Amino acid sequence: MTRLAAEGIDVVRVTYPDLIGSDRARDVLLDHLPAVCDHGLAFCRAVYHTSPQGDVVDVSGGLDAGLPDICVRPDLDTLTTLPWEPGVATCLGDVTDPATGQPAPESPRDLLRAVVDRCAEQGLRPIVGPELEYFLCDAAPDSPQGWRRYSDAEGVVYTAGLRADGDNHLLRTLRLLRDLGIGVSNGNHEFDGGQFEINLTHSEAMDAADRSFRFKSAIKELARKEGRLATFMAKPFNGVGGSGFHLHLSCADADGGNAFDDPSGAHGLSATARHAIAGILAHAPALAALANPTVNSYKRFGPDTLAPWLIDWGLDNRSAMVRIPPERGSGSRIELRLGDASANPYLLIAGTLAAALLGVRAAEEPPAPLEGYGYDTARSALLPSTLPDALDALEADTALTEVLGKGFTASYLSYKRDEVARFQRHVTDWEFVEYAYHL
Repeated sequence: MTRLAAEGIDVVRVTYPDLIGSDRARDVLLDHLPAVCDHGLAFCRAVYHTSPQGDVVDVSGGLDAGLPDICVRPDLDTLTTLPWEPGVATCLGDVTDPATGQPAPESPRDLLRAVVDRCAEQGLRPIVGPELEYFLCDAAPDSPQGWRRYSDAEGVVYTAGLRADGDNHLLRTLRLLRDLGIGVSNGNHEFDGGQFEINLTHSEAMDAADRSFRFKSAIKELARKEGRLATFMAKPFNGVGGSGFHLHLSCADADGGNAFDDPSGAHGLSATARHAIAGILAHAPALAALANPTVNSYKRFGPDTLAPWLIDWGLDNRSAMVRIPPERGSGSRIELRLGDASANPYLLIAGTLAAALLGVRAAEEPPAPLEGYGYDTARSALLPSTLPDALDALEADTALTEVLGKGFTASYLSYKRDEVARFQRHVTDWEFVEYAYHL
């Protein structure tokens, strides 16, 4: 506290992810931080069951239990100052159930922690490098959505500077994120106008998830300060592509070496790496429920989108769901291209690790890698094409849900199926335009 006060900090923001990866938080005056560390902060457990529109979904342990509490204690090891909020520091929170003293079943951070522990039992320490895309939007009160893309420039994929970023959004954001200390390395304008990608350095799985969560929260908050909207929605606009959340995955062995590297192995990959690939392919339909978690997610898929909608893998092939980058040695890794930017980082990483772990345990080899341009249904099986199909696949994959935990899986399925039901009852603009005048 003395150090924080000397730095001019008088408020600590304690934040944690909800079920969909949005940040929930409370600001604590510095004088009260010791008491909060001792006793925690009380939140209603139904925060995990609350929809983006504020409806409380009937998930076991929430409404049916009388809306009990969870307890959130600051994790001071994650404390950092907010460069854009003078006097404010922020840290993540650890969530427990006061009745049991155990982690709350819906806590994404604790779910990932449990899966990482399962990997450790197999002698593997997962290393993850996240890549995230998002759209920046300006207010457009006269448009149906109320927002338009920050830039309509075309043909500006992989550029930097004013060519597609007239207000220097990327430079300003990179510098602030650097000062936040979350391991941002580089960024560029992406494929479509107003779309950006910023990459994070690789690190151990929990740290990578924490930094991805804080990155998404920071990007959205910085946009709000400018009266803008930054969205990680999978496909926010018709006529342009979607935003991905790609994961680069490797594992360190007991000696600290790259467990995925083997110069004498097929394709220069170790048996562990090949088994992990096989596991991800085998459990991909269920994994889609976590990697592509919204109704909107499945509108990102389709031929020529470079978003994977088939279950395949390839060597340095961006048309495959699992791409193996060309580096070997210490750089040997898997790139999972399935996830979209709306995914909860903790759940995406936990699901990917669980699938890879199951593959390592099963010790099965993947099929031959994809050659040439993909998206050929004669060569590869289809991923789920809707959120309901993905949720059914998750429920049916008992091996994966055993690793993820029955409590989490039941809550997630209930929450997401309510989302599907609400969407199916909603009359969309497309339906009115398509039918109203003619029928």
